[in-house]
Amino acid sequence: MTFDPWSAAFVAHPYDAYAELREHAPVSYYEPSDQWLVSRYEDVSALLRDRRLGRTYTHRYTHEEFGRPAPDPAYEPFHTLNENGLLDLEAPDHTRIRRLVSKAFTPRMVESLRPTVARLADELVGALLADGGGDLVAKVAEPLPVAVIAEMLGVPEADRGLLRPWSADITGMFELNPTAEVAQRAVTASIEFSDYLRGLIRERRARPGTDLISALVQAAEGSDALTEQEMISTCVLLLNAGHEATVNTTGNGWWALFRNPGQLALLRGSVDELLPTAVEELMRYDTPLQMFERWVLEDIEVAGVTIPRGAEVALLFGSANRDPARFTAPDQLDLARTDNPHITFGAGIHFCLGAPLARLELTESYGALLRRAPGLRLVREPKWRPGYVIRGLEELIVEV
Repeated sequence: MTFDPWSAAFVAHPYDAYAELREHAPVSYYEPSDQWLVSRYEDVSALLRDRRLGRTYTHRYTHEEFGRPAPDPAYEPFHTLNENGLLDLEAPDHTRIRRLVSKAFTPRMVESLRPTVARLADELVGALLADGGGDLVAKVAEPLPVAVIAEMLGVPEADRGLLRPWSADITGMFELNPTAEVAQRAVTASIEFSDYLRGLIRERRARPGTDLISALVQAAEGSDALTEQEMISTCVLLLNAGHEATVNTTGNGWWALFRNPGQLALLRGSVDELLPTAVEELMRYDTPLQMFERWVLEDIEVAGVTIPRGAEVALLFGSANRDPARFTAPDQLDLARTDNPHITFGAGIHFCLGAPLARLELTESYGALLRRAPGLRLVREPKWRPGYVIRGLEELIVEV
């Protein structure tokens, strides 16, 4: 199989193509997306930390200087929202905003959320049991992280149903070569989500609370001078990044467990002991974010191949996490794996800020399902959503 991110067969199982790339073309130019694919763990890990690459280039070059066209003005609301978020900023703006937001994600702050996350997970699993099963993605995987991040942001419960559709439409733009229809949905969602958050920010200015939006409003009035757009973009990123990966790790992980019944039985028999390493292994085995893109700010050489300034590299996380040069028997699901430095959360300055929260949500979600639904069974083989970059299941129908 060859690398083909628009092929349903490839999306369902990209790992044979990755093995071919690692073996024969670890750094290769892929014309359909105008990117350089980097597939080996050692190279991906090093480039994540290399300051000669950036998530943006506009802090150093104009579009003309960099040899890239300016963004389509028709999609300006999406670009404004995206380009003011942590994920697409570089220093010094990235450093300033990350320092403020990271206060909400310290180990102690995240641990204080454990009772809330455990309660929400238990309620969702209880509802699944009461129904005798259903779609695990829609009933457990999706609502849990949305509820947690909405709670942190202070989004009223009545409005939380708006968040997931907005997020899904916006993240559609992160796929390779999105269509005009996908782009238009992202623009509409960007406008609606931004307007909603602008109203919430106004409320918090008038009546501050203990939530993260109130904290960002207070930071905007201090010496760090967070702009309103930076606040809006930060909140949207926290929702998008804070639940897309968790949703897909839950769905993909359970599908992996059902395909490996011996490992599932082992986990059910030793939940407390195995769950921490199991969560890490499930994130490695079927990585929710398959690709992370960076711009080349200066000429670089990777595995003997020169990549010029102005190019874009596609770091293949899914391939790196299955590299036999770094992981023993990488195509085997081993829930007791302890030597597991997967790069699912990235590395360098863009290492996932919410990694501790994601681990907490996954641990509580898996734990509740394993303990309360020991007879959970798969009803039918699931289908993968068409997206490749953010890779997950359309649904996972189970019964108890």
